[in-house]
Amino acid sequence: MKNKAKPQKAVIAIDGHSGCGKSTLAKSLAKKINYLYIDTGAMYRAITWYLLENKVDISDEEQVAQAIEPLAITFVKSETGNHVAVNGEDVEKYIRSMEVSKSVSPVAELKVVRDKLVALQRQIGQDGGVVMDGRDIGTVVFPDADLKIFLTADVETRVARRVAEYLEKGQTISYDAVKENLTLRDHIDSTREISPLRQAEDAVVIDNSHLTKVEQLEQVVGLLRERGFAV
Repeated sequence: MKNKAKPQKAVIAIDGHSGCGKSTLAKSLAKKINYLYIDTGAMYRAITWYLLENKVDISDEEQVAQAIEPLAITFVKSETGNHVAVNGEDVEKYIRSMEVSKSVSPVAELKVVRDKLVALQRQIGQDGGVVMDGRDIGTVVFPDADLKIFLTADVETRVARRVAEYLEKGQTISYDAVKENLTLRDHIDSTREISPLRQAEDAVVIDNSHLTKVEQLEQVVGLLRERGFAV
């Protein structure tokens, strides 16, 4: 008897608003089904951090293009998972600051930045077996993804979660400052000319405002099984 062919490994795209837990879901999903997790948001944050660190004028796209052309954005393994690296340096501890958060959406609007990172993301995920989260994964990076999730939550829930993240890291941040930042990022991400945040027509919408992490994870695993993937 011939062995049954193993099902092809899926490309899973998780898009959604800032602070709705895309990375949390993507990390736990990738760990559960033994897939590679790629935090595309961290890639944009890494470039933003590099530009700020080197005092590059982010309003000058030509200057940005010259600055990022030689950059190598990769991921390195650590005890806490994959960390994003710039030219081999682990920069994970620098990219979650409020300073980076305030500038990442304008940087992500730039065509030169998106072209560089989208090409890299496609290269990483071309053989499947990946979970990617971001804002344009299911619409631009992998429009043919095997499973597309559009994750959302109400603003108050998202703000509370983000404040808790800062507190866990020993950083204090005001509720109002976080709410203002998330609201602004929603607006910029949804209205930018290049690759705006939008729900793919074939995406499954999950509002996790009142879901536990376990509940949302099991929901996505169930969707994969419905599509015939062995997970």
